[in-house]
Amino acid sequence: MASLGKSGAILVFILSFHYFYSWNIKTLKLHIMSNNISRRNFLRLSALGTSAMMIPSAANALEAPLFTPAKKKGSANDKINLGFIGLGQQAINLMNGFITIPDVRIVAGADIYDIKRDRFEQRVNKYYADNKIKNKYTTYIRYEELLARPDIDAVVIATPDHQHALMAIAACRAKKDIYLEKPLTFTIYEGQQLVKAVRENNIILQVGSMQRSSAEFIHAANVVREGRLGKVSLIKAYVGDGPKPYNLPKQEVPAGLDWDLWLGPLSEKFYYNHELNPLLDEKGRDECWGAWRWYQGMGGGFTTDWGAHMFDQAQWSIGKDGSGPTEILPPSCSPYDCLTYRYDNGIELAQMDFGHGQAVKVYGENGWIIVGRGKFLASSEEFMPNKVDEQKVYETNVPHYQSFIDSIKSRRDPSVPVEVGHSSCTMCTLGNIAYELNRPLQWNPIVQKFMNDVEANSKLHYEYRKPYSLD
Repeated sequence: MASLGKSGAILVFILSFHYFYSWNIKTLKLHIMSNNISRRNFLRLSALGTSAMMIPSAANALEAPLFTPAKKKGSANDKINLGFIGLGQQAINLMNGFITIPDVRIVAGADIYDIKRDRFEQRVNKYYADNKIKNKYTTYIRYEELLARPDIDAVVIATPDHQHALMAIAACRAKKDIYLEKPLTFTIYEGQQLVKAVRENNIILQVGSMQRSSAEFIHAANVVREGRLGKVSLIKAYVGDGPKPYNLPKQEVPAGLDWDLWLGPLSEKFYYNHELNPLLDEKGRDECWGAWRWYQGMGGGFTTDWGAHMFDQAQWSIGKDGSGPTEILPPSCSPYDCLTYRYDNGIELAQMDFGHGQAVKVYGENGWIIVGRGKFLASSEEFMPNKVDEQKVYETNVPHYQSFIDSIKSRRDPSVPVEVGHSSCTMCTLGNIAYELNRPLQWNPIVQKFMNDVEANSKLHYEYRKPYSLD
């Protein structure tokens, strides 16, 4: 190389890179289709420009650093300053967990409703005062002001789903690491753009799929992945129904709530009702879970709300993280009379109530297992875990939050990185599109498009109201 001179060396490098890029993008797809690609090699290839991700196992996500940016905390003794965006009941649950981690300081929060801002501030300040910890907390109406603070290392986003992508992408551009509630995004296109923003900006993103840090779910995934059940042919996963038309009565917007900011990119046709952004009860809790999740155009119903947990568990177990089904059948076209997903390995996933609440049942040639929150059943004792904690509180699952904090410091992917969250969220959204169109759909999980179906592909996103944009 030295004999070529500086200019010759540069030319050789450019030509070599071009050849390597062209060859690897082509072979990457072949490896993905064969499901034989290792995580380390995949990440090296995908960094060259493809967003089609195949992560064999989230359990191996801590295998190696994905990148080494110049910024961020480097010492194990460094404190991580957190800002919270969205201060409703789920944010309170998350705060109760994060605030107990010694390396964390919650220094800011943003919300468009004054009663939520006040409640959150009081809870944070009381905790630090009771524990004699010096801390300065600041509250904001607009999340953009919070993101502009250079002293904030990471943000926790716990807003309605339709705000996730805009806020998370803005956080990426502000170089803030992100803990993002599930489901990852409201539309499939938003998820694609968020994956891109996370990787282009070298951001650590942990998805709020806390079941992945719970012993019974980890055990269930391992039983399947290790082949102990033998060949799997069918999975039943109960999550519940899809979204329904918005039909709540219109009410006057209360003082202290900026309804226009709550709507964000949504159409103004979605008028205010207190169930969308609940009032507080006498105990200071939201009087109900935000009902936006149950209505078309604002949420994905139980399909995305619980599917982001139970469908996620199914895909994790069968090695389809970062991938997805190839065919989606609505109930009218399903052999099981329910929403059904088919994978290229022959496995079928049926969304049906099999008598155990929200849970997953995996059938293999050697037997079956059932896993739910605090629940594990099996056809044979050999598949059982040593112990199931029936009292586990999932909304304050500190190990899942700790994975995020550890990842910020190590610059390694957390237990549920953005690609996994995107593929699980995509699967859920595909189900709702099948419900809406009421016909079989053919999906290509590599290019992330429906095959020869213009109408179905039009459902990958919706038109934001101005001036909102992902650009």
